[in-house]
Amino acid sequence: MHTNPTTARRPLSEKTMLIVVAIFAALEGYDLACYGVTVPSMLADRSMGGDAATAGTVGSLVAVGMMIGAALAGAAISRLGPRRLLLTGAGAFSAGMLACAVAPGFAVFGAARLLVGVGLGVVLPTLTAYVADLSDPGRRSRNVGLMMSGYAFGALLAPLLGAALLPHASWHWIYVIGAAPALVLLPIAARILPESPVHADRGARPAARNDLFGLKPLLAPGTRTVTLLFWIASFCGLLLVFGISTWLPTIMRNSGYSLGSALLQTAAMWVGAGLGMIAGGRIADGIGIKPVVSTAFLVGSISLIAMSARPAIVLLFLLMFVSGLGFIGSQVMTNAFIVNRYPEAVRGAGIGWALSVGRLGAILGPSMGGWILSSQLGVEWNFYLFAIPGLIGATAAALVPVARAARHAVPEGAG
Repeated sequence: MHTNPTTARRPLSEKTMLIVVAIFAALEGYDLACYGVTVPSMLADRSMGGDAATAGTVGSLVAVGMMIGAALAGAAISRLGPRRLLLTGAGAFSAGMLACAVAPGFAVFGAARLLVGVGLGVVLPTLTAYVADLSDPGRRSRNVGLMMSGYAFGALLAPLLGAALLPHASWHWIYVIGAAPALVLLPIAARILPESPVHADRGARPAARNDLFGLKPLLAPGTRTVTLLFWIASFCGLLLVFGISTWLPTIMRNSGYSLGSALLQTAAMWVGAGLGMIAGGRIADGIGIKPVVSTAFLVGSISLIAMSARPAIVLLFLLMFVSGLGFIGSQVMTNAFIVNRYPEAVRGAGIGWALSVGRLGAILGPSMGGWILSSQLGVEWNFYLFAIPGLIGATAAALVPVARAARHAVPEGAG
């Protein structure tokens, strides 16, 4: 039985719910983006004892943690509910950020980033499924886009703070700032956020037998192709998000720009990402989400190739803006695509496992960037090689079959 989201939201309004979840998403975006912002300063800090290869490995560790966290979310969300997972995951990544702030070297810092990753991996699919559960179907993509615009705002804040603080203050403060807001947000959220109506409706159902961590309905005939295509699109999208966000300031510095200019270029990318998430969600609710996802992937790839030509600074900032709309917006819209395409009974498991498999791309992205920068290849190869996953992601999204009513019939307890 489908529970009316409007009833389940009482006494919390949709507007208040979106504000709260957008703040969670902002913390997630900031915590992810702050590493790329601090990498140049950390490499210059002799006490850390690291090089570009070490930084790339550490960048991949947060993705390993996110893969673990997303798998945990996919396996547990139908049993524990998204509200509990959201609060637990946010507490974990905030504790990890504090540990990053006091880390004496890359070894401890890497372990702390792994913990941050586990928390982030739990929170992102949980937030997406939670917003989808509380939204009317006709506003689902819009609300996911609005929620994830908070993610872009947090990611934008990281390079802006870096540009303001890092010339004068230690990089450690970037991580302290990322952890502090959770001290206020978590108690408030625990008090006012309701449980998902879908979880409340399914709470009395027994778990399906022989279901391996929520995977059985996702890999059943009629759903398997959809699931595999979503996994490919998520892999490509997260490879782009993590690879570019980790290395973009360093890539642009190696291209001859100052640290301040490189961080402002990164900020322009996140502005484009935020506006793309909002606009993309609204457009998707009107014309369908599949063409929006495919187009976003293509736009990201074209922008990266154009940036390799080292255009004039004004055009470069425009391309940064458009690339954020493309390769970051594409991943967010992929998440919205997933929660719209799957039936509500397996929505949480579907987004959790897509993001978990996608984290393999997030692991590869930072390592690939570090390998390119450490090699004899020219800096333009970063743009060329990162454009390829965008083309693959566009193709995978375009091939996702259109939903049919029969495919949405899921047996009781199948999730």
